[in-house]
Amino acid sequence: MPDVMVKLSVRDLVRADLASCGWAGSERHLANVAAQLDRARSGEVDYLAVCAATDIPVAKGGIDYQVKEGVGTLWQLAVHPALQSCGIGTFLVEAAELRIRGRGLRQAELGVEEDNPRARALYERLGYVAYDRQPDAWEEQAPDGSLRRRETMCTLMRKELA
Repeated sequence: MPDVMVKLSVRDLVRADLASCGWAGSERHLANVAAQLDRARSGEVDYLAVCAATDIPVAKGGIDYQVKEGVGTLWQLAVHPALQSCGIGTFLVEAAELRIRGRGLRQAELGVEEDNPRARALYERLGYVAYDRQPDAWEEQAPDGSLRRRETMCTLMRKELA
């Protein structure tokens, strides 16, 4: 099979993008992302979109600067399911690290669900090191629109940025 090369760019996610981000989660999740975009306007977070030539997001993720002093905390990272394992997640994380360094910070952290070994392998490959575990939980919207509580255990990982 021939290799396909796609030029990627990264920019701030905007509200208009949410209509084309259904692959990233439920309506409830996208409403939460919209609320995070409000926080981005105040500088508390950055919310990134990775786009192909069409300028439609194929990956998204946030960096929260309020979780821990002096640290950029990556969260809500997602790559379009059809495009996973193509290097887009690496591109997203590296772009996030650039944003963190751009604020003069030297440490990035994230939590990865323990039932997501592919994501953990990516973060380890990018230099993140596990340092703790913590439970997490949130309300999740099922395909039928009902809500259920999702409980999980996350491995906390960090990376010192050069």
